Amino acid sequence: MNKYVLFIFVLFIFYFSFCLTIEAHTRSREEYEKSGHVIWEVDTKEKIVAITFDDGPHPIFTPQILDILAKYNAKATFFVAGNKVRRFPTILERITKEGHEIANHTYHHIYDKNITASTLRTELEQTDEIIQRITGNKPTLYRPVGGLHNDLIINTAVKSDKLVILWSWHQDPQDWRKPTANQISKYITKGVRPGNIILLHDWIGSEFSQTSQTVKGLEIIMEFLYKNSYEVVTVSELILHSKIIDQDYFNISPSE
Repeated sequence: MNKYVLFIFVLFIFYFSFCLTIEAHTRSREEYEKSGHVIWEVDTKEKIVAITFDDGPHPIFTPQILDILAKYNAKATFFVAGNKVRRFPTILERITKEGHEIANHTYHHIYDKNITASTLRTELEQTDEIIQRITGNKPTLYRPVGGLHNDLIINTAVKSDKLVILWSWHQDPQDWRKPTANQISKYITKGVRPGNIILLHDWIGSEFSQTSQTVKGLEIIMEFLYKNSYEVVTVSELILHSKIIDQDYFNISPSE
């Protein structure tokens, strides 16, 4: 076998393996979606989307985000970290008071695909407890840190009475990398479709950070959505509109 034939053979094996990996990943997502335990986005023709914010609340940026959402009469879902909630409880109170949704994003924001069931369960319980103590409500939704998910993570979440929420694959501008506001907004608006779940972060940098490209980008995004007749709703409301899950699951009505 000459070097050229060997090269083609190796290339073929690599391509075949890559295809199998992609197929397995796609099949895994389909299986998770069919189980009803994991949601990336919803199938709807209504011009509605859900904007989500991870890792907060932040003492400076979250209030700025709330001001922008109020300006456009929009509702969002905040996937909060329990240790941040403990430090900034009044911001969580404001989020709730203004009609937004609070969801679980673990307590210590542990980014580990090999996290144990025991550790994850404790993280979820601690976050549930502090959120319920402040708002009076126990969150139903949970987003794994970094979107990492496997059978253990999902099964543990389900046993903790959680619905796992990820996001539309084309709606993650990776704002944690600190791109410009224009880059963030263009990434979102160029491909937005009804039923999308958009991923942003209200905690970027430290608690002492004074400027956020995400906040600036959000203003541009909201103006675009408003001009194009999109309604921005909570994740639970988005799911209810799609009729994937009955409203009794959330203990709310679609009009709330």
